[in-house]
Amino acid sequence: MSKLDELIAELCPDGVEFVPLKQIAEVGTGSSDRVNAVEDGKYPFYVRSKTIYRSNRYLFDEESIVIPGEGGIGDIFHYVNGKYDLHQRAYRIHFIDRLVDTKFAYHYLSANFKKFILMKAVNATVTSIRKPMIQDFPFPLPPLPVQQEIVRILDKFTELTTQLTAELKAEIEARKKQYEYYRDWLLSQEELNRLCPDGVEYVSIGNVVNYEQPSKYIVKSTDYSDEFSIPVLTAGQSFILGYTNEIDNIYKASKENPVIIFDDFTGAFKWVDFPFKVKSSAIKMLTANSDIVTLRYIYHVMGNIGYSSDEHKRLWISIYSAIKIPVPPLPVQQEIVRILDNFTESTAELTVELETELEARQKQYEYYRDKLLTFPARSKDVKESKEATV
Repeated sequence: MSKLDELIAELCPDGVEFVPLKQIAEVGTGSSDRVNAVEDGKYPFYVRSKTIYRSNRYLFDEESIVIPGEGGIGDIFHYVNGKYDLHQRAYRIHFIDRLVDTKFAYHYLSANFKKFILMKAVNATVTSIRKPMIQDFPFPLPPLPVQQEIVRILDKFTELTTQLTAELKAEIEARKKQYEYYRDWLLSQEELNRLCPDGVEYVSIGNVVNYEQPSKYIVKSTDYSDEFSIPVLTAGQSFILGYTNEIDNIYKASKENPVIIFDDFTGAFKWVDFPFKVKSSAIKMLTANSDIVTLRYIYHVMGNIGYSSDEHKRLWISIYSAIKIPVPPLPVQQEIVRILDNFTESTAELTVELETELEARQKQYEYYRDKLLTFPARSKDVKESKEATV
């Protein structure tokens, strides 16, 4: 018999009491909007998606669970312990009953809240919820030692997943460094002279690239949701800021017609081969305008340039477009691209491996979570009988 079985047999052999969430927790929303998000903000900012943004202010300092009020209902849960900012359509569940372990509640809600909401819904899906729906959720109250043992078991699963993630991410980082080494070597003057004994022409990057202003592709609303399908991009580390339901003026990039998006303030850039919109007027769309150079080669060369700026000024016209890049014959470009793309593809494959392994771990966690969090309800008669005995 496991420790958990022993605790249940000793402390709640006749089942557990279920109470509406409103009896044991405060439920409410924040007051912030997406405009309060700051890329390097001091505090976590919970909105209506799995992505956690940053903010320079906090509304709450507590242990709680955060869920969206719209989009991702029953699929998105955040455990919070400390200072945080909260969107006006995201809900916080803060337990005021000391006999509830908030992490236990996080696991239990993750397993059961969606089923409860769907039972109350008219349609097969739920796009939004209101406070009374959350407050009416029936919550079990096993003794605290039982809750804590369940949390210990389930946290062990998440700990192992975190460890695996760290190991695979370290491997991905090593692959990226390997790519950078070979990129810089292949594009070095010494190696290019070896590959091109007749010499290599150097041209300003602005002479072989067209750039397009983003005005018509800028998203009108930052009211993003994972339920929508059109990604909103930035050239920075975040890349996908969220998803919009705006269907007009989409930049129709594809595998056949890719584009490089370039941040005119920072010099950051990304390769894009799918339809998208952008948030900022700083983003420029770059495409090749010459038959002497390929866009994919330009992309790798831009990584070799490695230009970035902390100054808040436009870079493309004033600086970046004038940078001279080597333009070897097309067969040499294609071979360089082939070699470097092999590195990026292997990194992509490793990333898929990571995602597949994490999905398997998640299913394993969900199986044991659902098994551990299934409680028989203590009948009223049994409860009253036990109270009378006492």
